[in-house]
Amino acid sequence: MVTVKCNELNLRQICDSGQCFRMRQLPDEDEAGLYEIIATDCRLTARQMPDGVEFDCDEMEYECFWRSYFDIESGTDYAAIIASVDPADEYLTGAARAGSGIRILRQDLWEMIVTFLISQQNNIPRIHKCINNICREYGGFKTVDADGYYTFPTPEALAGLEEDDLMPCNLGYRSKYVVRAARSVVEGTLDLDAIRRMDHESARTELLSVFGIGAKVAECICLFALHHLDSFPVDTHIRQVLEREYGTAYDKDFPFDRYHDHLGVIQQYMFYGELNISR
Repeated sequence: MVTVKCNELNLRQICDSGQCFRMRQLPDEDEAGLYEIIATDCRLTARQMPDGVEFDCDEMEYECFWRSYFDIESGTDYAAIIASVDPADEYLTGAARAGSGIRILRQDLWEMIVTFLISQQNNIPRIHKCINNICREYGGFKTVDADGYYTFPTPEALAGLEEDDLMPCNLGYRSKYVVRAARSVVEGTLDLDAIRRMDHESARTELLSVFGIGAKVAECICLFALHHLDSFPVDTHIRQVLEREYGTAYDKDFPFDRYHDHLGVIQQYMFYGELNISR
C-alpha cells in the first residue's frame, strides 16, 4: 500500500474528466471513494482520502508505473497552474477551483490513438462501452487472485482484422479507422517510438497523417499520451464554452498566451466543468 498526500489529486474528478476510459468507481460499503484503473496491461485499485490517495500496490509497482501515470512529483505544479488563473476571469477561476484535483495522466500512445479514434461523434458512456468491448474480444486476460481483467489489445491483435470486424464492438464506422491504424503500426508506417520522441508540432503533424485522425483527435493524443501540455483540444463542448464565455472571436479574446505552457490543464478544467458541474 502506498499513500500519496496531495490536494491536487482527486480520483473522481480524473475519472469524470474525459481523458481515460478504463477507470471506474467500484462499489464500496465504507464510502464512495474506491476506484479501479486499468492501463495497458496493468490494473490498480485506489482509494480517495481526504488529503490524497491510497494506492493498493507495492512501492516498486508505484515507482515503476503509477507515479508517472498519475503525473506525481513530475515537475508539473498543478497548484501553481490554478494560482496562475486570472482572478478577474470569474468563469475560469470557478472551473479551475471545481476541477482542482484533475491531473493530466501519462497514458499509452497506442491506447490513446485507438481511444480517441473511437471518441469521434461519440459520448463518454458509449466510449467506455466500446473500449471494454474491444478489450474483452481482442485483449489478453490476466488473472489476479480470484479476479481478472482484460488488457488493451495490441496493434498485432487488430491488424489482421477486416475493416468492419470491430463493428460488433459498437465502433460503427470507426472500425476501419482502428484497423487501419493497427496495420500502419505493424507495417512500420506509423512509428510510435518516433512519435514519442517528437515535439508537439511534429507529433501532431505525424498523427494527422493517420487515416481518421483530425485536429481535435490529434491534440487529444498529444495531450493525454505524449503529455504536451501546450495542447488544447477543441471539441463541441469546448467551442461552446469559449463562445459563451469569451465571444465568437474567442481565438483572439481567450488568453491563450497567458496559459501557453499548460493550456491542456486549463482545457481539462473547462471540459470537466462543462460536463459535470451545474452552471
